[in-house]
Amino acid sequence: MTPVGSELADRVLGGWLGRIAGNMLGKPVERGDHWTRERIDHYLRRADALPLTDYLPEPVDDGDRLALRPEWRECVRGRVHGSCRDDDVDYAILGLHLLETHGFDFTTEQVGDLWLLRLPYLQTFTAERVAYRNLANGLKPPLTATYDNPYQEWIGALIRADIHGWTSPGAPKRAASLARRDAVLSHTGNGVYGAMWAAALVSAAFTAGTVREAVEQALTVIPASSRLARTVRRVGSLHETGMAWDDTLTTVAEETAGAHWIHTIPNAAVLTAGLLYGDGDFTRTVALTVRGGLDTDSNGATAGSVAGVLCGAVAIPDRWKDPLEDTARSAVFGFDGVRISELAERTVRLARASV
Repeated sequence: MTPVGSELADRVLGGWLGRIAGNMLGKPVERGDHWTRERIDHYLRRADALPLTDYLPEPVDDGDRLALRPEWRECVRGRVHGSCRDDDVDYAILGLHLLETHGFDFTTEQVGDLWLLRLPYLQTFTAERVAYRNLANGLKPPLTATYDNPYQEWIGALIRADIHGWTSPGAPKRAASLARRDAVLSHTGNGVYGAMWAAALVSAAFTAGTVREAVEQALTVIPASSRLARTVRRVGSLHETGMAWDDTLTTVAEETAGAHWIHTIPNAAVLTAGLLYGDGDFTRTVALTVRGGLDTDSNGATAGSVAGVLCGAVAIPDRWKDPLEDTARSAVFGFDGVRISELAERTVRLARASV
């Protein structure tokens, strides 16, 4: 049954808080060509932070300080005072603004118009930056996704999908349809499927009895023969055999070798493993997902969103919520410093209108 009233509000707030906290957790080590799973765990062992149950610890020496992203000073334990700005949060905010402005019948062209109006060019990356440039040069979708764009199947569209899941609680096919309309501005193929799958996953988390049930429901919205579907099923089957988390990731990493660390396919494997082995526990889910490496802040954000919807805001431990100080930094014009609780309330209004 789709949650209503205070339960729906708690689940949506859990999704926002989870997305922002998971993003903050993964931000310092967001450099998958350097911060491999082994290096992340080595860092944590040296800081006596395994098992990981909180934001990343401060670096123990200058070598680690130089290897972390510069934003680590705002993202590690004891230094978090509100969220740092990040595109993984910007796109959720921009998606909310899109639905408030144009409703659920928005067009892909309207998504592009809002990018040009509200999003600074230099705060876009990979496929989104290419699409932005193509928009500014007068191209229209779907050419904005295909012209001179080598990033068409990277993870950018997937990170934009959560808002469509939050506003379509318990309706994964509807969420996937909305996410697809957004994604085709900048992506094709598995890049689009990733967005559809993530939106459906978030939507299914509102009503699924287990994490596995949500993962399986999300698979129904993408082609069964796609590389994304095959990879997610592969992780699910290894988990079902009782294989350990790290062995599962090693196996799938070998099978997806050659893909860039920001490509949708290997990141979906890390995300699926984090969700399944986290088994609904918020802390374990975001910790395993970020420890899995690759695009750590994006994966941590999506895992946190799904886990936050599953358990609700009340059940997220205070050590993740309190440092955020109910404040989101954003590059989206007009939204910097917005209250996270306000974003959730506005999302709930849209979700209630859609039920």
